[in-house]
This record gives sequence, structure tokens and C-alpha cells, in this order.
Amino acid sequence: MATYTAKTQHKTIAWPFTLVYLALVIYASLYPFEQWRDQGVVPWAFIFQPWPKYWTWFDIVINMLGYAPLGFLGALTALRMGYAKQAVWLVSLLTLLLSFVLEGIQSYLPARVSSNVDFVLNVLGAFIGVVCAWGLERIGAINHWHQFKTKWFTKDAHGALVLLGLWPMALVFPAAVPMGLGQVLERLEEYLGEALADTAFLEWLPMRSVELEPLLPGAEVLCVMLGALVPILLGYSVISHISKRFAFMLASFAVAIMVSSLSATLSFGPEHTWAWISLPVQVGFIFAIGLAVLFLILPVRACLALLLLVQLLLLFILNLAPTNPYFAQTLQTWEQGRFIRFHGVAQWLGWLWPFVAVGYAIVRVSSNQGFKNK
Repeated sequence: MATYTAKTQHKTIAWPFTLVYLALVIYASLYPFEQWRDQGVVPWAFIFQPWPKYWTWFDIVINMLGYAPLGFLGALTALRMGYAKQAVWLVSLLTLLLSFVLEGIQSYLPARVSSNVDFVLNVLGAFIGVVCAWGLERIGAINHWHQFKTKWFTKDAHGALVLLGLWPMALVFPAAVPMGLGQVLERLEEYLGEALADTAFLEWLPMRSVELEPLLPGAEVLCVMLGALVPILLGYSVISHISKRFAFMLASFAVAIMVSSLSATLSFGPEHTWAWISLPVQVGFIFAIGLAVLFLILPVRACLALLLLVQLLLLFILNLAPTNPYFAQTLQTWEQGRFIRFHGVAQWLGWLWPFVAVGYAIVRVSSNQGFKNK
């Protein structure tokens, strides 16, 4: 059984995960950031409101699940930093205060409703996450994970593991092309045009001389292949053994298929769970599997260089194409339906993840540390 004292500290990826997830919770709780107004009531008035007569299981589950990972990651961070005795009550108190503050701020947003039920469910979800982390630590599971991470990944794997952990979350938001994260040009132009409307800066925006053309089937195959290879090459860059790389490759494809199917289910309904697996997608996956097998023997630096090349090429191709009208209709399901609280979070993850991966690869490639004999 693993135990931690105040003097026992370990470098942990739970800390950056906690910060990222904290930012996501704040963003999801306050999205959309529009039309702030003062209703003339104190922010904590929601505490004294009567409990709602109508509720759905969706809201109950989502409010609990939304804070459970935050409690888990926060407690895990505290445990790995040596605060075993304080972890449960400290993280529970901090998540309670966070939920209280965010619910209070929601009273200033017309698109959000402060709720004492949401507050209670958030706190309960966070407490469940804290207890799970504490229980796993007590039975030694956290220590086993540390041993597994040490055995499977290189010492400088923390950044890559954080990116790999966020990748499935980025895939949840529907993409115009499966695996095609980072298609931002068209929406960026739209947002900038709205933000700079009626200002002199609008003339500074570069104007495209030609309209964006839809992707041909061959280009879609290429995008799917490149998008599937990005997380695999990222994993290869922190895994040295070929057999472990192969296992990671299989897991990566499995996660990609499951999460993309989940996204299709949330967007179109259970009857369309597998509708996204078109012929170009199938061919793209086949090519990606073949290349991933060939890349098993590459050294770490070569994997990072390929990761950089593959991601930049994918971004270039994706942003030469427009989003199709069917995709725009799908976005309305997220932006105006029950997924409004996740829309901003998932969208920003899908937009930013590829660019963060590019920055990570550049830093790793330009660094001489950790590449000797690799």
C-alpha cells in the first residue's frame, strides 16, 4: 500500500491536467460571455431559491460528471505533492468555493441560470472525484500508475501525456472532416469581421482573392490519414520500445473511433453513430495504420520532426476548405441545444490542440536534451 507524507513529493502530470480542466470548467460555466447585466439581486441569491420542480437526468449526470474529474485531478495533485492528510477536505472545499463563485457569476449572464441544484450536484461530483483519488491512492493504484508511466514513457513525457489526454476531448466537438482538428480560418475571418465592423481596422483584414473550395475525396482521405497519425507520432516521441509503440498505436485508433462515434451520436442521434465512417475515412484509416506500422522503428527526433510536418500539412489542407452546410447545421445542435455548456470548451480544444502540438514539437525538436542515443 502506497502512502505519502508531507515530505514525499513526485513530479506529476496531474497538476497541468488540473489547471487545464479548471480553465475548461470556468469556460463551460460562463459560456457564452455575452450581454452581461445586473438583475438587482445579490450573486448568492440562488442558494435561497426553491428547488426546481422540473429536472432531467441529463442535467443531473452532467453536473456531477463535470466536476468529478476536477475533484479527482485536484486530489491526485495534492496526494502526489505530499499533502495526503489535507487532500480530501482541502480539494473538496476549493471545488465548493469554485462552484459557488461560478453559480453566482452566472446570475449576470442571460443565457445561464444560477441554480442551487447545480451547485449541490457540482460539489457532490467533485467530492466523488476526490474520494476516488483518495481510494486509489490507498490501494496503491496511483503508485502503480507512476511505475507504469516510468516503464512505458521517457522522462520528458509530461507535456506529451497532457496533450494526449486532451486529444479525445478535442475530438468530441464535431469536425467537418473526421480527425480534422484545427480548421479555423473561415470562422476566424468571420469573428474578426464582426469584431472589427464599423472600425478603420476592418480594412486591414486580408481579403481572399478566391473562394475556398470543398475538399475532394482524395484530399479528405489525406486529412483523415494525417489526423490519425498526429497523436500516434506524439506517442511515439515519448515511447522508445517498438512493442509498446505498437500497443499504443492500437489504443490510439480505438480511442479515435470510439470518441468520433460518440460525437456522431451526440450530434445526430444513436442511429447515426457510425455514419461518419465513409469510404474516404476508411481508406484514410487504412493508410494511417500502414504508415504507423512503418514509423514504429523511427527514433524519437524523427518522430517529432514527422509530427511537425504532418500537423502543419494537415492544418494547411484543412484551412483551404470551407465548412459545408451540413456541418454548419450540426454546429447549431451544439450551439443552441443542450450542448451549449460544452460548445465553447470542446470547440476551443478542437481549434487550439493542433497548434499547441506544433509548438510542443518545435520545442522538443529544437532541444538537444533527451535525444542522445535515440
